[in-house]
Amino acid sequence: MKFLIALTPLIALVAAPVAAQNQDLGEPMGEGQEVEAVAVEGDDGDGPLRGTVSDDSSLDDLGIAIPAFATDRNVSTPANANGTAALGEELARVITANLRNNGLFKPTGPDSLPKPEFANITSPVWSTWGVRGAEMLVHGYVRARSDDRLTVGCYLYDMALQQRLVAEGWVVSPADWRRAAHKCSDLIYARLTGESPFFDSRIAYIAETGPKDNRTKRLAIMDSDGANHRFITNGRSTALTPRYSPDYKQLVYLSYVDGNPRIYVYDIGTGKQTLVTQSENPTFAPRWSPDGRWILYSMAVGGNTDIYRVSAQGGRSERLTDTPGIDIGGSYSPDGSRIVFESDRSGSQQIYIMDADGSNQRRLTFFGGRSATPEWSPRGDQIAFTHIAGDFNIAVMNPNGRGFRKLTNGWQDEAPTWAPNGRIIQFFRTARNTGATSLWQVDLTGENERRLPTPVDASDPAWGPILP
Repeated sequence: MKFLIALTPLIALVAAPVAAQNQDLGEPMGEGQEVEAVAVEGDDGDGPLRGTVSDDSSLDDLGIAIPAFATDRNVSTPANANGTAALGEELARVITANLRNNGLFKPTGPDSLPKPEFANITSPVWSTWGVRGAEMLVHGYVRARSDDRLTVGCYLYDMALQQRLVAEGWVVSPADWRRAAHKCSDLIYARLTGESPFFDSRIAYIAETGPKDNRTKRLAIMDSDGANHRFITNGRSTALTPRYSPDYKQLVYLSYVDGNPRIYVYDIGTGKQTLVTQSENPTFAPRWSPDGRWILYSMAVGGNTDIYRVSAQGGRSERLTDTPGIDIGGSYSPDGSRIVFESDRSGSQQIYIMDADGSNQRRLTFFGGRSATPEWSPRGDQIAFTHIAGDFNIAVMNPNGRGFRKLTNGWQDEAPTWAPNGRIIQFFRTARNTGATSLWQVDLTGENERRLPTPVDASDPAWGPILP
């Protein structure tokens, strides 16, 4: 069978790195390899299902066969010295790991399955997969192009109907082959669950090394599965609490230089860093507004800590709270109309909510114990936070303060951050006695808890939006 593709343009990341402009920065990120969408043979324009799945248990036992991606000819590529055939196996392994770690599916990967022929990618041999009990089948291909880039195609088939459900393809640089695997995972996830995807995203966090009483804290970034890890800052000054801008192009974080706090915005594509505000007063937890215009932060002045906002371009700060005590950790609602934050004005850490201009402040949490580090879901329907009742654990509630649910049962779990689709929460866990910190994920059921690999100790995670 002749295999055809039709190229279509896609606005993609295009940014050439330049030299870092601050002594505390490591090497520039070097982001920006172009990713183009392609239509595959027979594409009928099917998109993801709309709406949400009301009962995720219907997916728990869904068997998905993911054999190695085929290739029309085995060509050596910078992505894999053994050629496109070996790369096809790696693509299938990444997709299998993504879907397995999500907890909704039971995929079988390429190491346990026969390899399909290139011609069968669009015409599956149904009997081959039917005898293995597969309910869904993922086929794909990888081809080397004359411009040294790769074309990767992804197909999802329903075994009972013997029909293709969705197909899509991408042109990527060899260095970006994992992004094609994540995009294929997103395609499958969205089509089967009806929810927005999240695999083709990145995570920023604080990498910690050194003794417990003298930690070096660097800003780091990696793919959603822990791959492609890079350090952004070199550790000469302490970095804290990173957060992605809504358009994914920048990171805001707090840095202590010579003991003085400064809020910086780091451009991911160019490596350029911009100072937003600095002070001799203790400063905490910078956060973006949904439109990217403002940055919230907390600052202690004269023994009182309040929440301020400043233009993302810098300038004069505006104070939003003015109550005796400690107000910290603001997080905007997705529409930008409200801010959730923590305060001890009642005598213990609790979660409050206010309008974006600082008006109408009121307490949300009355669950017993203390509550801290709130973060609004990108869907707007939940607020994640740290619940402290002896141990520290991750919990969620509705924006009206009802519907409390504890999701983890650790010793010290804190600082939740949401996946782009609002279904999974990432946090960091401190080990008892050792003080070692690590990143973990849990879904909204409180199940499918897993540790995310990092090369060193990790804290303060921030999940970025889906990549373009």
